[in-house]
Amino acid sequence: MPGQLSSPVCLTVIWFLSWSLCPVCRAHILTNEGVQHGRLGSNVTLACGTSPQRTAVQWHLSHTLSLPSHTVTSDGTLLLLRVDQSAQGNYSCYDVQGNLLHSVKLRLGNPPGKLNISCRLPNHSLVRCSWLESVKTFLPAQYHAFYRGKGEEWKPCVVDPSLERCEITLPTYWQPVHILNITVTNALGREQTFTQIRMDKLLKPDPPESVTVEGQAGHPTRLAVAWRYPSTWPVHSAFPLMFQIRYRPQGSTHWSEIESMDIPVLISDALAGYPHHVQIRAQDEVNSDSQWSEWSPPLLAWPWGAYNTPEPALEPLLPEEDFFGENFPVDINPETSTAKTQNSTLDEDGNIGLVILLVLFSVVILTTVLSLILVMWMKQRRRDHVTKQELTSMVKMKSMPI
Repeated sequence: MPGQLSSPVCLTVIWFLSWSLCPVCRAHILTNEGVQHGRLGSNVTLACGTSPQRTAVQWHLSHTLSLPSHTVTSDGTLLLLRVDQSAQGNYSCYDVQGNLLHSVKLRLGNPPGKLNISCRLPNHSLVRCSWLESVKTFLPAQYHAFYRGKGEEWKPCVVDPSLERCEITLPTYWQPVHILNITVTNALGREQTFTQIRMDKLLKPDPPESVTVEGQAGHPTRLAVAWRYPSTWPVHSAFPLMFQIRYRPQGSTHWSEIESMDIPVLISDALAGYPHHVQIRAQDEVNSDSQWSEWSPPLLAWPWGAYNTPEPALEPLLPEEDFFGENFPVDINPETSTAKTQNSTLDEDGNIGLVILLVLFSVVILTTVLSLILVMWMKQRRRDHVTKQELTSMVKMKSMPI
């Protein structure tokens, strides 16, 4: 029995069976394989494990013989030339008998570059910094961030890697400048980026929240605007907020603005009968060098609808597309009623003239018809007279003796 198993035929069958089952074996092996990293655009060398020198080997990429541009050295090392993303995958080398000698997973990318860092203070006790890569690495990275004021020790800026940002809580606000150092590391290298945090100039509140806009009953030109401090700004702190409210009728390109520290604010010059867009933003009232927040999302609100009540003094307004233009706002003054009266008088005069014109046209038509009837009657009368004369002549001729 042992002799039969060692015969060439049995060995060939066993090798074929092992090769046919090899994908399962290889898949299991590759799940526990090592990872090798390479830089895009460079040459990458993959060693065939412990293969003896000058032993012929065969390389596979993801179980196929299709390989990117490469050469194989005498010791079985695979040299990939100027690799790109298509060269990534699972590489395996086999000896001439088909035995797996080594496998490795190749991942390609770039070493990290400098980061583009931006910081903002939503209030005096919190700093948020975020960053963007200046070089696309295609590889997972780790970030470490530290900050310090002048003469202080380095302190951690707590990193949220999923959002690529870090937060500083309770910074030394009376220190006008802080230094932030962010180090990014991946499998191909590491890079440090330093930036300055100007506490006074980077202060930028979040937009006001819970904004409401309502018309006031009995006042068609008023809108009451209310809101709350942003949740990231302490309401009872020593730093109150200044608010700016802007509003415009729908369709207009011109904003009107109001600044106030009080909540709510009353808009008293809204255009009656038209919906208005309203937005609010905030700024630290104490620090004039701070930034305005972003505008709150626009709200669309109508003034009180008194123009819909059955009062004869109120006129329906023109359609919006005819009323508004690029040079809005339109001045509203007492001359409007006078203009409407003049337009009404002109319309009445125009109607009277049209009636007179129609009457004259009817008279002309009637005269023409009567004239035609008279002409035809006279022609017919002449024909009858001629016919009568002819008959009389014929009678006379018959009565004459022959």
